[in-house]
Amino acid sequence: MNASDRTPADLLRSALAADPARPLVTFYDDATGERVELSVATFANWVAKTANLLQGELSAEPGDRLALLLPAHWQTAVWLLACSSVGVTAEVGGDPAGADLVVAGPDTLEAGLACSGERIALSLAPLGRRFPTAPAGYADYAVEVPSQGDRFAPFAPVDPGAPALVVDGTERSGARLVEEARADAEALGVAPGARLLSGLGYGDWKGLSTGLYAPLAAGGSVVLCRNLDQLSPESLAKRAESERVTVTEV
Repeated sequence: MNASDRTPADLLRSALAADPARPLVTFYDDATGERVELSVATFANWVAKTANLLQGELSAEPGDRLALLLPAHWQTAVWLLACSSVGVTAEVGGDPAGADLVVAGPDTLEAGLACSGERIALSLAPLGRRFPTAPAGYADYAVEVPSQGDRFAPFAPVDPGAPALVVDGTERSGARLVEEARADAEALGVAPGARLLSGLGYGDWKGLSTGLYAPLAAGGSVVLCRNLDQLSPESLAKRAESERVTVTEV
């Protein structure tokens, strides 16, 4: 990654320029049997579409706050990078009542209704399927995002010193986030090309860094596992072998 990268969106742009075809996020859900692998290019395309949805359809602006009520999931990672691209502060598990927008999953729809702004719902079903019927009070992400543009340009430059992420009560700017992600990658031994398997949730910085930001900052990739407690130790060992995992954090 480039030393000049100062936001998560910068890190993604550098990864795209360096090797768009390499894997970036491989996602498993051991409750459903789902496996999804996204290359840097595919992930960046999802981020661009989501950022265009945020900026264009939802009228989000730098400084707006988005309550992100989603578990560790590849689509959550997309939203985190889309927020960084627009300059929106992603508040993981944040209070919807105090947010400008909310993004909720099947288990947090009721809580998300406290947001008076735009509301987006994700089914989190395999293959990114839509809800049979959009939940009341929400737009369905799977319906809204496909028609968005494949390239994104912010209306206003994103300030690396502005708040980018709030998790577990701590606010981080984009620049601080990148700095901490690089330090975490070094501490974990994540080098360029490394494959980090994470079974941690996204409810705190450790889980977010391990499951997204540190591999991205280091030029590695993540094998993100949800409901890993449903997998036997033997099956976990086989997964680590088949996915060529070099670092494991569970």
